[in-house]
Amino acid sequence: MQSSIFMSYAPLAPEIIIIVGALALLLYGAFANVAEPAAERTGEQAGGGGAEAAAERVGWMAILLLIIAGFFVWRQPMASTVLFDGNLVIDGFGRFMKLLALTGSAGALLLSFNFMKDNNMLSYEYPVLVLMATVGMMLMISAGDLITLYLGMELQSLALYVVAALRRDSARSSEAGLKYFVLGALSSGILLYGASLIYGFIGSTSFAAIRDAAGAAGAGHDMGLIVGLVFLLVGLAFKISAVPFHMWTPDVYEGAPTPVTAFLASAPKIAGMALLIRVVQGALPGITSQWQQIIVFLSIASMVLGAFAAIGHTNIKRLIAYSAIGHMGFALVGLAAANLQGTQGVLIYLAIYLVTTLGTFACILSMRRADGAVEEISDLAGLAKTNLPMAALLAVLFFSLTGIPPLAGFFAKFYVFAAAIKAGLFPLAIIGVVASVIGAVYYLYVVKVMFFDEAKEQFLAMNMIEAVVLGVSGALIVIYVAVPRLLVEAATAAAKSFF
Repeated sequence: MQSSIFMSYAPLAPEIIIIVGALALLLYGAFANVAEPAAERTGEQAGGGGAEAAAERVGWMAILLLIIAGFFVWRQPMASTVLFDGNLVIDGFGRFMKLLALTGSAGALLLSFNFMKDNNMLSYEYPVLVLMATVGMMLMISAGDLITLYLGMELQSLALYVVAALRRDSARSSEAGLKYFVLGALSSGILLYGASLIYGFIGSTSFAAIRDAAGAAGAGHDMGLIVGLVFLLVGLAFKISAVPFHMWTPDVYEGAPTPVTAFLASAPKIAGMALLIRVVQGALPGITSQWQQIIVFLSIASMVLGAFAAIGHTNIKRLIAYSAIGHMGFALVGLAAANLQGTQGVLIYLAIYLVTTLGTFACILSMRRADGAVEEISDLAGLAKTNLPMAALLAVLFFSLTGIPPLAGFFAKFYVFAAAIKAGLFPLAIIGVVASVIGAVYYLYVVKVMFFDEAKEQFLAMNMIEAVVLGVSGALIVIYVAVPRLLVEAATAAAKSFF
């Protein structure tokens, strides 16, 4: 009996490891914080060097937990497993996306240590909140029911609202957290309304039941289902910053502490896109023509705004925010194709986007001088003369984001555009290519500033963590062209979960 119960929960080992570990780290951090003032009063040293040292240990243990959870995810079989009467689905798609989300969370945590130390923000709460948000992402990725979808999304969102406002002595950070919370609550309400309409007209919250109902004759003309679908997709579009539900992104990216922005730009985007794919491909394949129109609109709007709105911005975090909006639009091109090749293209695009984003934020975190961190693009002036390796690697990453061959970013866009053409969505592919060309303006402007403008005061030396993350990201972007097979095969196997 006990063996049977254990085996039934075995597929959830990664989530259980992170949840139990997060609670243990929360207790450890709380007791360490209590012990430190007591040690100061008695003139003794609290075990291990005080609250700051304890917070750093919590951060490293959180990264270790994410690595262990990633190992268990990697060991999961590709075959689909349904748990709790269909509430959770463990399959090849979930395995691929969870590995990306765990990598994004671990990478963002890794980049946060030195920034937090330098700005007296190092605390045990941040790694714990990242772990909780990651568990929410993993539930989103494996959601097989509207209720699980909502619970996972809110577990992620509540943690993100807090970390966005982590810097309590900064008005910008507090404003970012408040804007994110208010608009996030609005999007959650819209999503819940859509879910309630779908439940009301179908009689079930299960994706399997919704798939059966949506596949029935005449389902495409069921106004209740269609209206519910629209509201549901609006809520999900907010989570991936798709236009016109992107309004929070530039302000939150700019206002949040930079390591938090790195986290927001990586793992949550992966989870949000995974959930969107799970909903439309897993629950609503019977009404593809209906949701395809919505996805095409979101894609075009995001690509166009991402291409034009970033031009003229001087803050590099704000520029990256509009870049992220545009890239979610490019990823949606593959989803709009509604075929195996398109889903495969989305997964490849997200993997390359994640690597590029972490490398870019390693550079942004390295933009610091003796008087503190800087965020203006003009501060990169002449970087090639003062720190050529950093300038060269950042240029490679920006060329990849632009889609210049033979870097990985070119192939990411090639896969989604090819899928759109195969599906007959020629206008969408053409708009995507034009948006890529326009978007190149602000990427190449940053490269021009680094290589051709008059040099400014040199940045402080990059720390080891930032240098490693930047180096690995740049290497992966360049090496991909030589060995694309591993990623392509993994993405294809994951996409086959729906086809």
